[in-house]
Amino acid sequence: MNQPAWICCQLGAREHYAIPRSLHQLEGLALLLTDAWVSPHSLLNYFPGRLLASLKGRFHTDLASIQVKAFNPSLLQFELTQKLKKTSGWDRIVARNHWFQQQAVQHLQAIAPQLSRSTVLFSYSYTALELFRFAREQGWQTVLGQIDPGPLEEKLVMEEQAKHPALEPGWHPVPSSYWETWQQECALADAIVVNSDWSKQLLEQAGIDPDKIRLVPLVYEPPPEATQFTRTYPSEFTQERPLRVLFLGNVTLRKGIAALLEAINLLEGKPVEFWMVGAQQISIPARFQSHPQVRWVGQVPRRETARYYREADVFLFPTLSDGFGLTQLEAQAWKLPLIASRFCGEVVRNQVNGWVLQEVTGGAIAAAIQSCLDHPQQLSDWTQNALLLNQFNLSSLANQLQHLVA
Repeated sequence: MNQPAWICCQLGAREHYAIPRSLHQLEGLALLLTDAWVSPHSLLNYFPGRLLASLKGRFHTDLASIQVKAFNPSLLQFELTQKLKKTSGWDRIVARNHWFQQQAVQHLQAIAPQLSRSTVLFSYSYTALELFRFAREQGWQTVLGQIDPGPLEEKLVMEEQAKHPALEPGWHPVPSSYWETWQQECALADAIVVNSDWSKQLLEQAGIDPDKIRLVPLVYEPPPEATQFTRTYPSEFTQERPLRVLFLGNVTLRKGIAALLEAINLLEGKPVEFWMVGAQQISIPARFQSHPQVRWVGQVPRRETARYYREADVFLFPTLSDGFGLTQLEAQAWKLPLIASRFCGEVVRNQVNGWVLQEVTGGAIAAAIQSCLDHPQQLSDWTQNALLLNQFNLSSLANQLQHLVA
């Protein structure tokens, strides 16, 4: 029996196009539909402007030889129109999701007569409803890539917001219609791909059919220089050579920032400093803005993150909820021990390559960091046990995707 042909519908460059790339390796990808595709020779690379600059990475050499349909002119028109309308936040996100589906369905309508009924259509969550409706009419199979743990994650953030309203005053829940649309996407999906057991748990609790849910870890390809890197630690940490704790990601309540600030209080005066690398989406309390143990680095280009992974001593990931948490794999590639919550992808093996936080509190974070201060040799041992990343490669992903529709 012939393998089905896959159509991947992808708004954005999520996971560096891992899904279409993995399918292309097995010669199973018929078409990539995406909002923007800017080859290295495109004239768009030479135009100024923030939007055009953000599109320059919207290409992957692994997919240079396959059929890609993008909507560059329509996308530029859409973004300009939204700017003139002064939309923002969820209003613009929802509008963009709807715009992408309209464009993709129009193209699928034009080519559907040429496609086999054994076609599989893949789309990420929140941009799939109209696409799945069309696919069902054609008799195609549908696979939903769930990018987060869904509405129960929002509930967790809402509860955190109620505890710390001053930290993230600009936070707003998504429109109720957002989750209603998502429920319909799940109903139309033949299979739903999640990246962690945590996501699987929350989707099941939200009422999604557990028989549809398939656990498929993220893909991560470590940079060549990371494989040659050797990490060392001092025999003890001092004020002159403090323990360097790296937080890398969006600085938000969802990422556990409230508990982290509490931990900083508990560790005040200790030989430890915190590097906060990422977009600051909270209102930083005055006492922490100039705190001598905190470096607020802000957002940095992806190409510069390797420097912080190299120079840190331990990576802190105290998230309240994450679909996976790719930064965990990035840190492990650089042999960086982890302190991570259990509410994300399972990368940490407790007391083997890091410390699993059973709860996200200031006390729990401070206790883990204090253990690192008291036992530097523990960090050296964890470095030697850095996770092998073979199960997160493209070939593994492709095989698991093919089995979804076998």
